[in-house]
Amino acid sequence: MGAATLGSVGLAACSGSGGGGDAGAAGDPRKGRITVWSWQGPAAELKALIPEFNKAYPDIQVTVEDIGNPAIWDKITAGMAAGGRGLADVLHIGVDYLPGYAERFPGGLADLAPLGANTHKDAFAPGLWGTVCPDGKRVNALPWEANSAGFYYRADLFERAGVDVEALQTWDETIEAGKKLKERTGVHLLGIDKPASQPDAANFFQMLLQLQGAFYFDLEGRITLDSPAAVRAMTLIKTMNDAGLVSDLAGGWNALMSSLKRGTAAVLPWPTWFGGVIEEQVPAEAGKWKVRLPPAVRRGGPTAATVNSTHLAVAGSSKHQAAAWSFIEFALTRPASQVRIYRGKGIAPALMKAYDDAVFHKPSAFFSGGRKGETFLAALKAPSPAVNYTSDYARALKLVTDAQSKVLLKGADPAKVLRGAADELARQTGRKAAR
Repeated sequence: MGAATLGSVGLAACSGSGGGGDAGAAGDPRKGRITVWSWQGPAAELKALIPEFNKAYPDIQVTVEDIGNPAIWDKITAGMAAGGRGLADVLHIGVDYLPGYAERFPGGLADLAPLGANTHKDAFAPGLWGTVCPDGKRVNALPWEANSAGFYYRADLFERAGVDVEALQTWDETIEAGKKLKERTGVHLLGIDKPASQPDAANFFQMLLQLQGAFYFDLEGRITLDSPAAVRAMTLIKTMNDAGLVSDLAGGWNALMSSLKRGTAAVLPWPTWFGGVIEEQVPAEAGKWKVRLPPAVRRGGPTAATVNSTHLAVAGSSKHQAAAWSFIEFALTRPASQVRIYRGKGIAPALMKAYDDAVFHKPSAFFSGGRKGETFLAALKAPSPAVNYTSDYARALKLVTDAQSKVLLKGADPAKVLRGAADELARQTGRKAAR
């Protein structure tokens, strides 16, 4: 599961005074005892790699701990604030948290460049190196999982409505198709957690932003919550909602799963990893589903965006940084490791060479014979601008979800609520708005 779907107040509330002061050491790259922090499925896959890793590195003892998600974020934050004391050697970090840890706790993460990270610079999906190496010198982590925006849809429902989904080029066209769908089947186009009971509520808005090459901040860290792209994205959501095309997923994940099982929405605009969730939750619907990349926000615009990613980093306080790097390099830069992980939990690798394996090119019986892996591979190969989450992402996300709720529940004007959110974020953070 991509960490970008989960927010936390822990990092946002931190004073930022921690300095990662418990200095680490490189140690021996072929010897040591290291601990890895991850969560659920990814943790299980890292554990499964250990026997093979130990064939190459018999003197490195690896212990993988499943900390849970989102518990891991507060645990890392607490360790960083304590000067690095108590942290594991290897840390699994989502793209939404990585800049915050790096900015607020200088030295909290080891620089992987001296350990050899730059030799893998061109091995990952475009745009991701800028995330882990924002200044072009220091490497804070290595990319693991890369999720692209997807458009999973119930092909049988759209067929009943007389809509050719593959021909839809824009979200404006999709809204018109959604009206036919609702009229002829009674099913909503898609669902959103309207009262924002969880930060996931903004996922769709964020996807529409990234399809325009935009985000909450620009690369200089200025606030762009009320940019033309943001207003366009929120206006599309309002238009869908006003037309009665958006079901309410209040309650977050449980509501989403219930909606999926009851078939109340025909489109699930979720990233790569969500395909496995659909197959698991509604196995009897094999052959009724298809997947494609999302329509463009504007005609002729991009249909690909890397909407979240996760990474492995080494704690700056680790006394076994070289051994920790050996494990990261084994897990993330070997196609065999990444293919094994994909087969186990469907985690989409950022490592492009992994996609040479046949597993990514097989037709899927569940998705009506479509080649799901190739669909998302095409997205990863597309130009993808670096996304600047900054250390204030959690604050921005809260203001965005509040603004979206005002639009969906009270009919507020998108431009006005986003302007207000941008002004409030500037007040809270001292950042300037890019206007």
